[in-house]
Amino acid sequence: MSKKSTRQAYGEALVELGRINNDIVVLDADLSKSTKTDLFKKEFPKRHLNIGIAEADLMGTAAGFATCGKIPFASTFAMFAAGRAFEQIRNTIAYPKLNVKIAPTHAGISVGEDGGSHQSIEDIALMRAIPGMVVLCPCDAVETKKMVFAAVEYNGPVYLRLGRLDVETVLDDNYDFQIGIANTLRDGTDVTIVSTGLLTQEALKAADELAKENISVRVINCGTIKPLDGETILKAAEETKFIITAEEHSVIGGLGSAVSEFLSETHPTLIKKLGVYDKFGQSGKGTELLEKYKLTATKLISMVKENLK
Repeated sequence: MSKKSTRQAYGEALVELGRINNDIVVLDADLSKSTKTDLFKKEFPKRHLNIGIAEADLMGTAAGFATCGKIPFASTFAMFAAGRAFEQIRNTIAYPKLNVKIAPTHAGISVGEDGGSHQSIEDIALMRAIPGMVVLCPCDAVETKKMVFAAVEYNGPVYLRLGRLDVETVLDDNYDFQIGIANTLRDGTDVTIVSTGLLTQEALKAADELAKENISVRVINCGTIKPLDGETILKAAEETKFIITAEEHSVIGGLGSAVSEFLSETHPTLIKKLGVYDKFGQSGKGTELLEKYKLTATKLISMVKENLK
């Protein structure tokens, strides 16, 4: 399978959008080569602004553009967007319900060598807590592009979480992404894995391996974490024995929490979470860190077998 990072797909999608929509403006915090917004800058230099290492100003300026009818995409690293500029996102963008698209890259521990200080594993939790904020997390380049275009069509604040690492492309161009709708990529009757981001690739691998042992695994790619697709999640809870959630994020406040919160009120179900358990990341190659924190198909397989007993 081909590989491409979601940040690369994001940069390419921005260029496509820029060609058909003159209201698209892109802002960055002196990281355009890393966030891949430099692709947009090369083609539309007058619609790209480098705000500098001033993330609060980045969000405030994006809000200003939105009040003038523009559709701003604000990019930096996830740690700096969700963390350093939280107050500006909350009060300047979300509180007045402005049409700003916050699209940070370098989320999760797969950032790699930059270490725990730059590996945001709390950003989904932070953004989920903001009223009215849509939270998206693509699994591959195909879903990234479709999310970017969907975000433009949506009128309101969106947080689009992107990664640094090249990941396998597992979806095709016929994949139908809609905000608020989860997609069932594998059907199954024994257990459901609800995944997001690059853990969807691992979920698919696990399902394929377990099928060889006649264990039927349903895989749901949850590209929209907020608003959660309760209908699809509920159906899975009713039709399979238990649910495993999988995400490159803390198990506190992320996808696992969202699924648990929903099912605890609608259909109490055994839920096991694969994610980062109350730890910071550390420096190392992205792929090695995923192994170290057991964010892998191997771990999913063992979790399925253990809980089927």
